[in-house]
Amino acid sequence: MLKVGVLGAGHLGKIHLRLLQESEKYELIGFFDPFTKNAQKVATEFGYNLFNSIDELIEAVDVVDIVTPTLSHFECAKKSIEKGRHIFIEKPIAKTVLEAEAIRTLASQYHVIGQVGHVERFNPAFIAAKGMIDNPMFIETHRLAEFNPRGTDVPVVLDLMIHDIDIILSVVKSKVINVHASGISVISETPDIANARIEFENGCVANLTASRISMKNMRKTRFFQKDAYISVNFLSKESEIVRIQDAPKNPDEFAMILQNDEGVKKQIYFENPEVVNNNAILDELETFADAIVHNTTPIVTLHNGTEALRIAQWIIDCFKTGDKL
Repeated sequence: MLKVGVLGAGHLGKIHLRLLQESEKYELIGFFDPFTKNAQKVATEFGYNLFNSIDELIEAVDVVDIVTPTLSHFECAKKSIEKGRHIFIEKPIAKTVLEAEAIRTLASQYHVIGQVGHVERFNPAFIAAKGMIDNPMFIETHRLAEFNPRGTDVPVVLDLMIHDIDIILSVVKSKVINVHASGISVISETPDIANARIEFENGCVANLTASRISMKNMRKTRFFQKDAYISVNFLSKESEIVRIQDAPKNPDEFAMILQNDEGVKKQIYFENPEVVNNNAILDELETFADAIVHNTTPIVTLHNGTEALRIAQWIIDCFKTGDKL
């Protein structure tokens, strides 16, 4: 079992602490949080060992789980890596692309393995469908959330949209060549609603919408590719595949048949792949443990996290400063 310590005991940090305590692949050594009142409350309530400093925690573990505010990701990662500790770091990987690249360089220099917490890669609906996603040429995503004051210190692109950016980059094997975007601040100092169009060298186009002031929650992505449409509902954890294939000579009487002007007939097939329920956060933590033990590449690498942040920053740079409704 790998000895692990958690930096940060906020909302997500407490979830990580609980899951690491339950995991059979980690031995939870303890945590550190600079907000003393909250840290002592968590330690008292759940019985976790509270360290007096980041340095003390790093010295006691093999793996550091960084679940602190984004502003502190770089410093926490730097301290951990320089002590030879493997790092799991929540998304976004860092505040800036320069910081993210520095983390990657340090990890390579110290032969440390790192993974970034893009948890939607482990969503069972995406896992069920991803094997059928093949060279999509148009992608549309909607990630809408009801207002929650937590997270409004960063643009909605880094808070929500970056999940979809990472998913898209994981399935489109082509270079991003252009980005168009707009963002509007409604009640926060940073944009609460954003729309982005990402264009790839191979001709694929992705249209992303994110909002944190919606009346209802939605986390849905649609992939359009030759002869198929794939829908992944990350919220309800459901997937649907719609295929279009040449119609058989004698189709079933209930078959859905389309015919074009040239008389070519196509049949539409509907498929709902089996979705195996899981705990996505536990899975991302435990697959990271596997990568460390077997010295293999993590599912979401530091490079992946850096590229998602790079595109997110490109989108933010497109926004007009000071826009408000």
